[in-house]
Amino acid sequence: MLLLLLTFLLVSSQSHSFLTETTLSEHQTETRLNFAALDEVRLLANGLLQLGHSLRDFVQNTKNQINNIFQKLNIFDKSFYQLSVLTSEIKEEEEELKKTTVILKANNEEIKGLSLEINSKVEDIIKERNHLRRQVGGLEEKLSGLSQSLLSAEQVSEISTLKEIIQTQEKSITDLLKAVNEQSEQLNNQRTKIKSLENKLSIQETAEKNRQTNSLSGYLPYFTSDGSFSSNLPKDCGEVFSRGQKFSSLYAIKPYESETFLVNCEFTEEGVFTVIQRRHDGSVDFDQSWEKYEDGFGDFSSEFWLGLKKIYAIARQGHSLLYVQIEDWRKEKHFMAYQYILEDAASNYTIHLKLQSAESSSAVDELSGFRFSTKDHNDGNHDPNCAQDYTGGWWFSICGDINLNGKCIQSRPRKKGTHWKPGRGTTSFKASKISISHLTKPQTP
Repeated sequence: MLLLLLTFLLVSSQSHSFLTETTLSEHQTETRLNFAALDEVRLLANGLLQLGHSLRDFVQNTKNQINNIFQKLNIFDKSFYQLSVLTSEIKEEEEELKKTTVILKANNEEIKGLSLEINSKVEDIIKERNHLRRQVGGLEEKLSGLSQSLLSAEQVSEISTLKEIIQTQEKSITDLLKAVNEQSEQLNNQRTKIKSLENKLSIQETAEKNRQTNSLSGYLPYFTSDGSFSSNLPKDCGEVFSRGQKFSSLYAIKPYESETFLVNCEFTEEGVFTVIQRRHDGSVDFDQSWEKYEDGFGDFSSEFWLGLKKIYAIARQGHSLLYVQIEDWRKEKHFMAYQYILEDAASNYTIHLKLQSAESSSAVDELSGFRFSTKDHNDGNHDPNCAQDYTGGWWFSICGDINLNGKCIQSRPRKKGTHWKPGRGTTSFKASKISISHLTKPQTP
């Protein structure tokens, strides 16, 4: 009996122990599942939060891009309106010049007719004078035959009459010759005016064509023999502004001892500028020859290089600064203004720079005595291979320091792109603009 009781107690104890262990195991499993579900919720929440941040950044970037597009469209609309107004004014002037040319041509034909008529009369008078001279010669022979005898009253009267006729004819001939000279001078003046008007029309047409195509042209045609028309053109954009022009556009200028050419004048609140270089999208190949860099290339409405000959013609007149604007790939802008001296072609357009002011930590304080070189023309630089290794034409100092005429690339190799290295580190640039700043500032209305 005692043995059966011990056996029952033992079995009960084991059963209770088994039930207790089973309950504890199930509770732990449920706790683990709860923690696992909580971790998944946290992971999902973090994912949704990151997605929300990404969507917010995307929306903000999209808004900025749309705003930039609207700003560019507004600038384009304003430029197009200004260009249309200028085109209308040019067409009106062209029509007036054509009418004046027609009138002058008609006057020219009339003067030619009068000149021919006067010449015919002069020839008749000369013939009559020769005839009278022959008569006088005959009378002189008669007088010599009658020298030994007295002249009759009739002969004396005839001689006096002939002398008076001859004097009258001489005076008439003198007056006619004077009139012929005056008519000839008037005719020459009319021809000069006609040539000047034709030249002005030709320049207007060429300028209009270049405004429509925006292509960088060479020198404009020049026909007048005395320089009367070209001497009236402004010498630079500063003088263009002083003469009353207020819209940024293309204008014909004639610097001192230079031929006439078109430039891109910009009139802003900061000042009056002649743009000599512009880069922003790499649409124009700047890896050009020496001849191209001297004459200029590109498109006024996009990227262009004005040309060393034209830049020198503007720079030699003085009273200006060299203004450099550059923008890096992070859209940070840098501005620098330099006092400068640009030498002539004989020195390969050697440049000397001294910093005037800057809104950039990348400004170069001073750059002096560096010659311009290209891949096919290098004379006197420290390293003759800079233009070949780094592409584009520039005033190379030490290869890799500064080159705003390289390729518009962000990726490596950076040495072939547009870059600016002021002494520590090299900064690659996306866009640049070099201008000559004239010391004339527009007045704010």
